[in-house]
Order: sequence, then C-alpha cells, then structure tokens
Amino acid sequence: MANFQYRIVRAAQLKADVYEEVEADKGAMGQAVLVVILSSVAAGIGSFGRGGISGILAGTIISLAGWVVWAYLTFLIGTKLLPQPQTNSNMGELMRTIGFSSSPGLIRVLGIIPGLTGLVFFIASVWMFAAMIIGVRQALDYTSTLRAVGVCFIGWLIQVVLIALFFSIMGGTPPKII
Repeated sequence: MANFQYRIVRAAQLKADVYEEVEADKGAMGQAVLVVILSSVAAGIGSFGRGGISGILAGTIISLAGWVVWAYLTFLIGTKLLPQPQTNSNMGELMRTIGFSSSPGLIRVLGIIPGLTGLVFFIASVWMFAAMIIGVRQALDYTSTLRAVGVCFIGWLIQVVLIALFFSIMGGTPPKII
C-alpha cells in the first residue's frame, strides 16, 4: 500500500520516472483503476452540492468509461497519427500511465468548501492535463513533450465532440465540468 500511495504522490508531482515505472509494471493496472475511481469519488464529493450521492456514482462510472476511451484515442493518435520512430506502446501501457495521471484529481475533494468548487476543479483539470502529457510522453517513448501535448490536445478535442454528440443523441445537455 505504501508503494501505491508513493506512486500517487510522485504522479501528482509530475515525476516522469513514476510514469515509466507504471508503464513497465503490468501488475499496476489495478492501481491505475483505483486512482481513476478515487479521483472520480473526490470529484463527486467536491461537487456534492450539485450531484449528491447519485452524482458520485454516475461520475465514477463515466470517469471509468472516459478513461478507457481516452486511452484508446491516445493509443490511436500517438501510435498511428503522430508516432516517432522509437514509439512502441500498447493499450495497457497507456491505460496505466493515463490512470495515474488522474492523481492530481484527488484535490477535487476540496471543492466541497463553499465558493471554491470552480477554482479547485479548474486547478485539478490543468494539473491532470499536465500529468497526462507526461504520462503519454513516457508511454509512447516520445523525445518531444510538444508531440505529447499535441496527442493529448487532439484526443481532448475528439472526446469533447464525442461527449457532445452522445448528449445530443440522448436529448440531454452535457454536465458542467466546472
């Protein structure tokens, strides 16, 4: 458990070595899933006033699905559209590194403090995106951080379009992120 907690802290500190570590550790998939769940629950608690208990449950399920979709998009974009000669990765490596990039999302629990929800969620989002860039760079064996930024940004745009399309088809409106 101490190793798991230490990995979470190092991932949140944007330490590239922890992303290399979880990329190589096939046994870390359960930990990556748990990080995504904990981050989602923290978001649910932080926005409890808006979503209540059902918001925590729905948010966790949506976050897990989003994590899988994000990893798949990143895999396709990073290995097929924007690979470097040394790029060699698979879905498992990306799922583990992207899962751990959710570590900064644990601070979203502080959103429960009245008046801080928007600020906390904004900071967590930027921090998680930075962590994802590092995780993607390491998992895809990129030498360029800028290329990892491009992969993450393109993936984010595609995911936003997919979410909007899903809610449009379902007749609802997408949830507010902040």
